[in-house]
Order: sequence, then C-alpha cells, then structure tokens
Amino acid sequence: MALSVRELRAGDEKAMVALGGALARAMEAPMLVYLEGELGMGKTTLARGVARALGHPGAVKSPTYTLVEPYELGELTLYHFDLYRLADPEELEFMGIRDYFGEHSIALVEWPGRGRGFLPPPDLVVRIERLGSGRQLSVEAHSQRGVECLGRLLLAPEIIKGSGV
Repeated sequence: MALSVRELRAGDEKAMVALGGALARAMEAPMLVYLEGELGMGKTTLARGVARALGHPGAVKSPTYTLVEPYELGELTLYHFDLYRLADPEELEFMGIRDYFGEHSIALVEWPGRGRGFLPPPDLVVRIERLGSGRQLSVEAHSQRGVECLGRLLLAPEIIKGSGV
C-alpha cells in the first residue's frame, strides 16, 4: 500500500530525462524503485536521466537481454534492471538478486511484476502512462525512505517551476 502518491507530467523526452535527473538528486542509497508502464512509455528514458544525473557519462540502454546493467559511480552503484524477457522469476534467485540491494546501491527495475516473489518491496513505484503526446507519472512512496525521497523530489526546481516537466 502506498504511503504517499503524487502525479507529475513530462511533456516530451527531454522533460522525462529532466525528471529522472530530479529523481536521482532526491534519492539516497539504498533505494529500490519499480518503473511500471507499457512498452514505449519512457521507463528507460527516465532511467537515463537518473544515470546521467548520478554521473554516468556514457550511453544508457535498456538491459533487456542482460537483465541488469550496473553503473559504478564512485561509492554508489546504480543497477538498472529490465525484467521484460525474464522467463521465470526464479531466475532472479540464481543470479543472486539479493546481492544487488546493498547499502551503497540504487536499483531501478523495469517490469517488476515479472520478478514477483523474488524482488524485495520497493521504496518508490513510478507508473508511467500516456497523456496526449506526453506522459503522466504517478510516483508512489512505499516506505519511509520513499516518503522522504518523494518529499525531496517535490522540492526540485524542475518540479516547482514546471520547466517542461
């Protein structure tokens, strides 16, 4: 059950990346974020914004075939999971899924429903839906850490000014 829910909008891809950056600056490790939405809704674009804001200078692509892409960012590790092609949630146990959720990690999980029963509960759930030519995001806090993160996110200049977001 969500402890707090806020609705945000992203008008285009640039705004989605900016929103990911604002989310990155609001997060503190350890943090687990579920990214939900149909194909093409911008889950990986949001993850790209998070990775760039945390200091990753290179490309950020969906780890659809590898299941997880780690980004070593100093003392922090960002793990970007895409479980779309996961055949059986038990595969997560074989890959040592619990080892990814440490004190110095932030994990973004696309298609978390496919890992049901093997993923720990999230701190935040971000649901992305089409809204005209843009996107509407429902950001739900599911832990005290998530509530604190959501509070910081809502104070981000991009959110307050509504600069394309």
